[in-house]
Amino acid sequence: MSGTKSGGHADDPFQEGGSLLRQPKAVWATAGASVVAFMGIGLVDPILPSIARGLHASDSQVSLLFTSYFLITAFAMLVTGFVSSRIGGRRTLLAGLALVVVFAALSGMSGSVGELVGFRAGWGLGNALFVSTSLAVIVGAAAGGSAAAILLYESALGLGMACGPLLGAILGDMKWRYPFFGTAVLMAIGFVAITAFLKEQPRPARKTSLLDPLRALGHGGLASAAVAAFFYNYAFFTVLAFTPFVLDMSPYSSGGVFFAWGVLLAVFSVLVAPRLQHRFGSLKVLGGSLLLLAADLLVLGYGDHTTAVVCTVLSGAFIGLNNTVFTELALGVSDAPPDSVRGYPQRPVASAGYNFVRWFAAAAAPFLAPRIEEWTDLHVPFVVAAAAAVTGAGIVAVRRRTLTIEAAEPAPRHAAQDGVSAFAN
Repeated sequence: MSGTKSGGHADDPFQEGGSLLRQPKAVWATAGASVVAFMGIGLVDPILPSIARGLHASDSQVSLLFTSYFLITAFAMLVTGFVSSRIGGRRTLLAGLALVVVFAALSGMSGSVGELVGFRAGWGLGNALFVSTSLAVIVGAAAGGSAAAILLYESALGLGMACGPLLGAILGDMKWRYPFFGTAVLMAIGFVAITAFLKEQPRPARKTSLLDPLRALGHGGLASAAVAAFFYNYAFFTVLAFTPFVLDMSPYSSGGVFFAWGVLLAVFSVLVAPRLQHRFGSLKVLGGSLLLLAADLLVLGYGDHTTAVVCTVLSGAFIGLNNTVFTELALGVSDAPPDSVRGYPQRPVASAGYNFVRWFAAAAAPFLAPRIEEWTDLHVPFVVAAAAAVTGAGIVAVRRRTLTIEAAEPAPRHAAQDGVSAFAN
């Protein structure tokens, strides 16, 4: 990838005899579980007001469901490489799935908002172990090349982000506890499928230490991408975690809004972003998309209810573009071998360091947005989120040289062969 021009997928997965759909059972089992794993992120969106009423909690207390989840996810990024490089990808996947099954079920049985927040933290650890390993496993087991495998994974991510709110709405309309039990059942099915169909994957030659991801952030390009993504994620998760309280709709209506949001996110991430990158270059697409997201957030915050619904859905398009380009930046700046004279970090380690930084914003936004509203008014949290998106665009512009990849034949979408996590999305 280049800072000026960037193609999308280097391979066309549809040119090799339909290789995208002709995959081993192990790939489909892992991809199916990945859909459910990503559903868990937006699952609670439509039922946040219902949870608040059911547990007699305030909006700011319920928003901690996201904060605990992503705070643990951030720290888990320092652990996942350490674990998977020692016990292997299959066992890491199964450990993550088992944790999600247990903590999702416990979440459904919570008697207080404090218990629910704690169980969501355990859920976040399980999800981090699973999603940080699943892309590498899919690529390792897939037929037809890495492009087909990664497109399948990105499709699973988009489908999960879209269907999570829908499942939450359908089950949550009956009782707010049911979406948690539903997730536990689906993940248990995924556990059985992976146990049955997935063989153990080769372990990396070098074991990862807990401090390697932090050391990787000493690379200027990776640090720039991580900090810019931190501010972007603050804006992203203001939409995901705070907007449901602003819309104040029934679970079905809120689920429909965020389903449409997720569909746009998936379409723009998988189909539109590569074409725009090829035509305009990654950094121009990223900077423009961040500024458009900022404008969208301002209109969302100051518009009427209908405008807020439209802007919420529309934000999915900008978020989809940003997700794809940020992921490729994080992969691209670690494009060279670790012993290169430029000192690039290894891709799996670089990804862990990048995610460690940016997921803190996903934890901060759900915590801060309701409190900013309490201290000021309903509009200011969206102004802060818009300012964060503009800051991210500013970092991309100022640090443009460090974010421009100089490798002669970059192939960021093949980087998953080294075990890098597409949870960077």
